[in-house]
Amino acid sequence: MRTFSYFILTAYTIASLTACGFHLRGPSEIPFKSVYIQGNTLTISTDLKKSLNISNVMLLPSAEGAELLLELVGEENEKRILSLAGTGTVNEYELYYRVHYRTKLIGEPTWSQINTIESRRDFTYSNQALLAKNQEEEKLNENMHRDVIDRIMRKITSLKKQVQ
Repeated sequence: MRTFSYFILTAYTIASLTACGFHLRGPSEIPFKSVYIQGNTLTISTDLKKSLNISNVMLLPSAEGAELLLELVGEENEKRILSLAGTGTVNEYELYYRVHYRTKLIGEPTWSQINTIESRRDFTYSNQALLAKNQEEEKLNENMHRDVIDRIMRKITSLKKQVQ
């Protein structure tokens, strides 16, 4: 009986979501057909290229013929102590990940100003759970990288709208 109740509740939830027009977000609709990425190779470079490929954007080997030039200027990782315990040991850390980039649209004479996208996460720390906290920090860094990629993709999407 309990399984049947969960089934009915799940079916009702799914029907409600589809009735209101809810749908999962697919790949970003990038208004450019071709992009050339230049500059430094960053931690997120491979994943950024994958995201552009998923969005049906052709990555060109040279700037010739590209509708958008994207220059990855640099990245920064930072780990700050957020709070200390009474014994002087670290209780919390704050993680920062920043990416600096600039863009140039085809036909534009100059590059945009250097844009910075930053992602920040806080996490508690304990020496007794060192391995688990190291894994948590790794996952938070991966999550911040994904967040920065998503924000770059949204910025690229908004570029064409400004020109039109």
